[in-house]
Amino acid sequence: MAYKSTDIRNVCLVGPSNAGKTQLTEVLLHAGGKIAEQGLVEKGNTVSDYTRRERELGHSQYVSVCHLDHGGIHVNLIDTPGYRDFYGRAVSVLPSVETAAVVISADGGVEMIAQRMMTAAKKQRLCRMIIINKIDAEGVNLDKLLADIRDAFGPECLPLNLPSAEGDGVVDCFFQPEGAETAFSDVATAHTQIVDQVVEVDDELMELYLEQGEELAPEQLHDPFEKALRSGHLIPVCFTSARTGAGVRQLLNIFERLMPNPMEGNPPRFLKGEGEGADEIILKPDPNAHAIGHVFMINIDPFKGRMGTFRIHQGTVRPGNQLYVGDARKPIKVNQLLKINGETHSKADIGLPGDICAIPHVDEVHFDAVLHDSHDEDHFHLKSIDLPNPMYGLAIKPANDADAQRTSDALHAMVAEDPSLVLEHNAALNEIVLRGMGELHLRTVLEEILDRYSLEVQTALPSIAYRETITAAAEGHHRHKKQTGGAGQFGEVYLRIAPLPAGSGFEFKSEVVGGAIPSQYIPAVESGVKQAMESGASYGYPMQDIKVTVYDGKHHSVDSKEIAFVQAGKRAFLDAVEKARPIVMEPIVDVTFTIPADCAGGVTGDLSSMRGMVTGTEILPDTRMVVHGQAPLKEIQGYHSRLKSLTGGDGSFTMDFSHYAEVPREALDQVAAQN
Repeated sequence: MAYKSTDIRNVCLVGPSNAGKTQLTEVLLHAGGKIAEQGLVEKGNTVSDYTRRERELGHSQYVSVCHLDHGGIHVNLIDTPGYRDFYGRAVSVLPSVETAAVVISADGGVEMIAQRMMTAAKKQRLCRMIIINKIDAEGVNLDKLLADIRDAFGPECLPLNLPSAEGDGVVDCFFQPEGAETAFSDVATAHTQIVDQVVEVDDELMELYLEQGEELAPEQLHDPFEKALRSGHLIPVCFTSARTGAGVRQLLNIFERLMPNPMEGNPPRFLKGEGEGADEIILKPDPNAHAIGHVFMINIDPFKGRMGTFRIHQGTVRPGNQLYVGDARKPIKVNQLLKINGETHSKADIGLPGDICAIPHVDEVHFDAVLHDSHDEDHFHLKSIDLPNPMYGLAIKPANDADAQRTSDALHAMVAEDPSLVLEHNAALNEIVLRGMGELHLRTVLEEILDRYSLEVQTALPSIAYRETITAAAEGHHRHKKQTGGAGQFGEVYLRIAPLPAGSGFEFKSEVVGGAIPSQYIPAVESGVKQAMESGASYGYPMQDIKVTVYDGKHHSVDSKEIAFVQAGKRAFLDAVEKARPIVMEPIVDVTFTIPADCAGGVTGDLSSMRGMVTGTEILPDTRMVVHGQAPLKEIQGYHSRLKSLTGGDGSFTMDFSHYAEVPREALDQVAAQN
């Protein structure tokens, strides 16, 4: 169908695993006429779960983009994975939509991932709604669940419809608030609540509503409804069953009549320039303006090449157009413009503001890239989204030396596709470390490498990134003198070292006067110091947070060379470190456990035994609780299996880097053994 920007609705389904997002996507596609036959997650034949592993396991592991047409609107629907380990994948697509729909299972309650997604969507200034799915599940208490949702997210969470008394459908509370009985509450109360909430953002309408007592039509409420959505003053709630289809057509009607189009949502936060000097740019969804799009998803196939999926925020994109990627000077050509529906693609003749499209076979595109058609936008970028810090790591080695390059290529492809992955190379330990959100996350990545590239790799827990530093100021001195045949080497260095605040890194300063060390040799001294810091002083770990000041030395008019001052600087630094009370530092991580409440004692006891501490606890609406704490990375690394044992498989945890702290004396032997 031909459509305008005002007809587009961009909706992202987020929330816990098993909330039914994939099945709901399938039902919506079927109701919109996009697919002739509705698939089932249990049968492994849904549109959005299309990889072999997803179909085998029965849950989403990847983001999937779909689209449908309904009642004169074009809906871009994004299905996201719900497991905690895939949170980074889910949150990375939020900049592409106006509306985040948090799907909550009627029999699962308000889970932690729903809370995290609501917070992330709020930070992105998205309009938010809540879809309560599985209303037909046995023994559910929908009245209590709605109360729990309002306790968790605020009184602005108000129902647009309510489940029918029989539980086989939903009753409208907004457009035509009359008629059938409901499972709880009543239509009149729900209608009054939501109208009262909406008119609060419009003084004139409020006056009309209160003073004249006039019943307001949905058309009168549309603009203030959008305003309430944009400001977070209203979070509408609706009920569905993806299994029976209850509430699905009503949901499409809500998308059509109430959810914002690209002209109505909060504008994306684009910046021009970097750092504090960057200027915020307000883009307008004008089809005649310069084309500007944002790449939010990358797919790499060994046969089909690299494909970038992007949201058009301004201007128009057509096949044959030339676009720049970021500040690149050479443009890329849009040979094909695609619309995506799961794993299938169809050619598009035009991309309008608000559209979600894809460009295949373009190696230059990458996640978070800005595509544009004018050098005026060379330094535009979208304000960064808060992606989680991947802390769970595995050291990766190819199964054999012949596969080294293929393994490297495969790992870089995985990282390009998944912004919640990080690939590190520890040169000191000659170790490649892949870091993700958890054991499941990395296992999925390794399975994908096997499926896609027929590559098996060897894995092990990575070495801990210990650091060395000093706790006192000291001075060091070294004279380097060497005679080899007729050539000599001479350099003498005096320097001072002092500790810097944690996280400061390294500072180097020269206070040499009178040419005691000629200026051309000062960089050689700094190079020698850096070599020593990289190699470590006591245990062989890199050093950090040290200020070095060179203040004196000697040179020889004939025998002084750069190599001599490199060695003199290195040895003088090591001499000073011996006197500066050196210590070894280890990474400390913030950990968050989500566990059954009756397992709290075992987990907190374990945390104490791992040199950790509890920093806080939260009681969840169900029978679980959240425990916040800190622990050394060495102790908590690989704790997933232990936690599963303690919680009967019902516990999970996340970790984020916090800071470096001194390794206790009693643990130094283990540190020495690693290196």
